Amino acid sequence: MSAVTDDYREPITEFRGRGIVPGVTEAEALVTHDPISGFGGIDVATGTVIEPRHELFGVCFTGKVLVFPGAKGSSGWSGFFQSTRLMGTAPAAMVFNIVTTKAVLGAIVTRIPTVVEASPNPLDVIRTGDLLRVDGDTGVVTVLRRGAAPAGSPRVRPADSIQ
Repeated sequence: MSAVTDDYREPITEFRGRGIVPGVTEAEALVTHDPISGFGGIDVATGTVIEPRHELFGVCFTGKVLVFPGAKGSSGWSGFFQSTRLMGTAPAAMVFNIVTTKAVLGAIVTRIPTVVEASPNPLDVIRTGDLLRVDGDTGVVTVLRRGAAPAGSPRVRPADSIQ
């Protein structure tokens, strides 16, 4: 992990992991400490978490870097995330550390840059609202700019409040 400045193009923090889906993207982070369920956990038409007890319930992940521990639930997880790609509601990238076949297959069929097994644990440092660069080619996740949300406090809005 390397600290630099808060300038837009200079990294604040770098995480090194394993890239499993190639590509590079920059987008705002959406962080959850709860695993995400595909079947019954997300609405593929809106890219919204619909699992009632989830900390991101009602929050849209479309176009965000989804930073989460990993997948939970059935093997249908990958199919649901593939559907987000087909519907245009997929996240911009994924970063997770609990590697399961359903999560990896989900990342592959969604075709978005994905980094796994990053160190230090991204969930300990990355906050919702941080601007990230995810490089699935090299396995590097870089925090480019800190968001306004305080540590440990997700800065999210329910999807139905977005105009």
